[in-house]
Amino acid sequence: MRILYYAMQWTWGIPQNILGSLLALLMIRKPHFMYRNAVVTRWNFSGSMGLGMFIFLGKPLWKEASIEQIRRSEARILVHEYGHTIQSVILGPFYLFVIGIPSLIWANLPPLIRYRQKKKKSYYSMYQERWANHLGSKATHEPAPEQKV
Repeated sequence: MRILYYAMQWTWGIPQNILGSLLALLMIRKPHFMYRNAVVTRWNFSGSMGLGMFIFLGKPLWKEASIEQIRRSEARILVHEYGHTIQSVILGPFYLFVIGIPSLIWANLPPLIRYRQKKKKSYYSMYQERWANHLGSKATHEPAPEQKV
């Protein structure tokens, strides 16, 4: 299964894998580790992101959280981001347009952030995020982030 995953990522999903590998190379001095079939890089941004078989794991923003709370949260975020790596395999060259760009907009556009806060919408309520949670949980048999606000 691993060979098929890599073969699909580097053929059908090559656009996002090229971007992900270039970003990982730019952060070569950051900590890296493997999660399932994906390469994870810890970066200094607060958000996390998946590009092909590359996951960029953000820093927790909680000042008063315990180590255990942070570990549990990171584990769920890894499940979610791994779901995005599976979306890359499924959608191939369409991933950036169907998942990547809409996800970046949903996460970062100030009017959408205000909309989510005002309407008490979870970040994970948008189609691409909900689908990533589902795929990641199915593949890993681990819980993804909750869809509560």
